[in-house]
Formats: sequence, structure tokens, C-alpha cells
Amino acid sequence: MNQITIAGHLGADPEVRFTSSNQKVTTLRVASRVRKDETIWWKVTVWGEQFDKMIAYLKKGSPVIIVGELNKPEIFTDRDGKPQVSMSMTASNIQFSPFGKPEGQSRGGADANSHDEAQEPSYAAAGEQIAYGQGKGNVPFTDDDVPF
Repeated sequence: MNQITIAGHLGADPEVRFTSSNQKVTTLRVASRVRKDETIWWKVTVWGEQFDKMIAYLKKGSPVIIVGELNKPEIFTDRDGKPQVSMSMTASNIQFSPFGKPEGQSRGGADANSHDEAQEPSYAAAGEQIAYGQGKGNVPFTDDDVPF
């Protein structure tokens, strides 16, 4: 099994559908920036209902970190006749990214530093623990808190 971790922003709202055997499948389109001028698009498949509570908070532009199994890349021809590669993975863990704001939100203002009960939660897969610093009631980190 090839484990991979990607960080990026959702390029579209999550798409939910059901298989013929009524199993839930959610598809996420994630843009992961490699360099300033290069972006890799990922098709992320989420099977079942393990992340339903979290997916309800996800929308186009949401920053995420996803861990999962790398699927075989698919090669296709785009509209211009050029060969392209489609990257895909199956998610085993999804987290809200602490790095960056959702695309389209401005920086600054009073809301930029507010920490209230409306913060987006982070959910780990069943049986996994949430990393320290991601739960409710944590004190915001500032440069003054660096221990060295």
C-alpha cells in the first residue's frame, strides 16, 4: 500500500453519490500547489460515512490535509489533444489545514485573530486520535510562546 499525504484547497464542493449497492462515495477535487506556477489536481475518494460530519463543513476553497492510499495514475488526452495525468487517492484521514485560510477570504481585520466556538472542528477516522492542539479550548499560539 502506497501512503501519501497531500495539502491543498478544494477546487469544488464535495460530490456525494451512491453505488448500485447503496454504498456512499464522496469525491473531493483538491488543488495542491507544487510551485508558484504549478498545481497538481487530485481526485480524492472517500468511501462510507466516516467523515460525514467534517465533509458538511467543506466547500470550494477549504484548506485540507488528506492522508490516504495512492491509486494508479490515469493518462488521458485533454481538449487540446495533449496527454495529461490524473492523480487520485483514497482517503483514510482528512483534517482541516491549519496553514492558510480558505481561498477567497481576505486577510486581516478583527476576525483574523478571533478564536471562538464557531471554529471548524477536525475529525480523525474512527479509532484515531486527534493531534494535540486541534481540539476546543486550546490557547492560540503566538511567537511569544516559543520555548527557546
